[in-house]
Amino acid sequence: MELIDTHCHLTFKPLDADVETVLERSKAAGVTSWITVGTNLPDSKKAVEFANRFDNMYAAVGIHPHDAKDAAPDTLTQLRDLAQNVKVVAIGETGLDFHYNFSKQPDQLRVFAAQLQLAAELNLPVIIHSRNAFDETMDVLDRFAEPVKNIVFHCFSGSPEQAKQVLDRGYYISFTGVVTFKNADRAREAARVVPLNKLMLETDSPYMSPEPVRKQKINEPALMTHTAKFLADLKKIPLEGFAAAVTATSKAFFNLPRPRTQ
Repeated sequence: MELIDTHCHLTFKPLDADVETVLERSKAAGVTSWITVGTNLPDSKKAVEFANRFDNMYAAVGIHPHDAKDAAPDTLTQLRDLAQNVKVVAIGETGLDFHYNFSKQPDQLRVFAAQLQLAAELNLPVIIHSRNAFDETMDVLDRFAEPVKNIVFHCFSGSPEQAKQVLDRGYYISFTGVVTFKNADRAREAARVVPLNKLMLETDSPYMSPEPVRKQKINEPALMTHTAKFLADLKKIPLEGFAAAVTATSKAFFNLPRPRTQ
């Protein structure tokens, strides 16, 4: 079995302290490639360093909506320079978070739009974070519908109706271990409507370990196999076939594999 963790934060503590061991456990479980995702400029730089260091690891570079308030005038210039690295496969994560509002909404909207413009210029996919801001996120994306083609809603926990809106625009949806949680009926119903050619898997580690290991407070890529098995069972597909299908989707979306370094 071959799976790709399409969204993890291997640069975050405590995973960053012993990445080699984390990756060995991951490979032993069948999760053999990883996209480590930046949330601000320093973290994106670290993500690129990690991606250049390890085979089958890639990076996304971006400014999380929480960090939009700290985006300096030259942040996008530096992000553009980072994105030139051959191991960078996406812009993100970026988007809107009106749940916490750690950054003011105008700052979130400005930085989100700027990153979509950057993705359009560089012809890179975009990883979307959207929380309590689905309609607003879709409105911004609609403005970039022509230049930005490949978009994935990461850690999707919306309704089936929202999933259909995402799919109707040709976008992709990625599920974390949240879909395995006992109170996640809405996410499970959404997963039922997402075809395998639009579905991807992620851990969002070190957060949100899936059932039946939810009590393990530090999530890691190896645990994504539980999410894969859960969704395969939900869709009544043998695990091997499900894994092959979502891996093919992930490779096509992110244009994988890439060379090891520049």
